[in-house]
Amino acid sequence: MNSKKHKITKMSGEEDYFDELKLINSLERSGASDEAIHYIVRNIKNELFDGITTKDIYKKAFQLLKKTSRPTAARYKLKKAILELGPTGYNFEKFISKLMQYQGFTVQVGIILEGHCVSHEIDVLAKKDNQVYIIECKFHSIQSRKCDIKIPLYIKSRFEDVKKAKMKYRAEKDETYKGWIITNTRFTSDAIQYGNCSGLSLVSWDSPRGSSLRERIDVSGLYPITSLTSLTKREKQLLLEANVILVIDLCDNPDLLKSIDLKNSKRNSVLKEANELCRRVI
Repeated sequence: MNSKKHKITKMSGEEDYFDELKLINSLERSGASDEAIHYIVRNIKNELFDGITTKDIYKKAFQLLKKTSRPTAARYKLKKAILELGPTGYNFEKFISKLMQYQGFTVQVGIILEGHCVSHEIDVLAKKDNQVYIIECKFHSIQSRKCDIKIPLYIKSRFEDVKKAKMKYRAEKDETYKGWIITNTRFTSDAIQYGNCSGLSLVSWDSPRGSSLRERIDVSGLYPITSLTSLTKREKQLLLEANVILVIDLCDNPDLLKSIDLKNSKRNSVLKEANELCRRVI
């Protein structure tokens, strides 16, 4: 086995040494068996060379994992599956609304709220009991892009304008308002510092620990339709256009696949993968 320490190139362009533990952890999170993890790590280490990109390592691991278990591979490619909800952010907004519904909130997507000074378009408005969450969804189609401090500064001002208008009405004074920003990538350190100081909740792919976007998806089991490895990119896009956002939608209603023209054998493969993915959490 290749035992030399190789330098890899990250998505950001920075270089670092290959970390076997990070690969193992990512495979474990996807639910891969110990046998599959050992097999994949051994193969990846044998193909390492200086300058190999994290993207290439991911592709190799994904292809090997897909041979052992498609549902596990679907969970492993979750970050990429979120990127595939693009290129616009509208499907990401609908996906976030589904996560909030799972938590018991009633939601509205893409609505206009009157502020104290001007009106604002709100990506997701989520309500439960006396809690009201005003959520801005920042979708990036490039994984290395981050939300800098300008985003929470801007969102905070909009949130305060809407909150001030809402607090005018006596019937709504018992409601508590919270501003959220949810992104599929990451925030810069100063954006996080400002969010913590100003009271905005910032949720990114891997933070805050315990309630990051990745963890929320894993806990809920609400995987995007783009996770499925048995569908082509075009087929996924057709389902998204038909407002099929979640894998569990197919588990609950297989007839949704009628919106795309599939042969019976392909349809059965898709439903088999979807049901195996759903069964992990339901």
